[in-house]
Amino acid sequence: MSSQTKIQKISAKGQVTLPAAWRHAIKTDTISVVISGDTLEIRPARFDNSNEYTVFDAIRDNKGKGLRLKDLQSILEKKG
Repeated sequence: MSSQTKIQKISAKGQVTLPAAWRHAIKTDTISVVISGDTLEIRPARFDNSNEYTVFDAIRDNKGKGLRLKDLQSILEKKG
C-alpha cells in the first residue's frame, strides 16, 4: 500500500475511525499506538513471546496493573 494521509476527526469519546481500505491492507484487527512528543503512530500489532508489559489505560481497564504481552495476546486471540 502506498503512503496516504487522511484527516480524521476524533469523536467526543476519543475514538477515530480508520478507513476500511487501511484496515484491510494491514490484515489485522489489532493495532499498537505509540506517542512520541506530538506524533501519534498507529501500526499493526506484532506480538512476540517476551515478558514486556503493555499498558492500555490500565487505571480504568485493569485496576492500574499492566499486562504481560503474552497475556494480552491470549485475550485478543480468544476474542478474534
